[in-house]
Amino acid sequence: MSNILRLLRNESGATAIEYGLIAAGISIAIIAVVNGLGTQLNTSFSSISTQLK
Repeated sequence: MSNILRLLRNESGATAIEYGLIAAGISIAIIAVVNGLGTQLNTSFSSISTQLK
């Protein structure tokens, strides 16, 4: 019985999952920002290239 109670009180696995979810959220945010900047840079460079021709 004491082993079951000790297992239920152990929160280290939950903490690891929380850190994993935070890391996944940050990764998704970074990907979204980089994708948006990439599109804007592509448009800017295309415009500059057209003006130079």
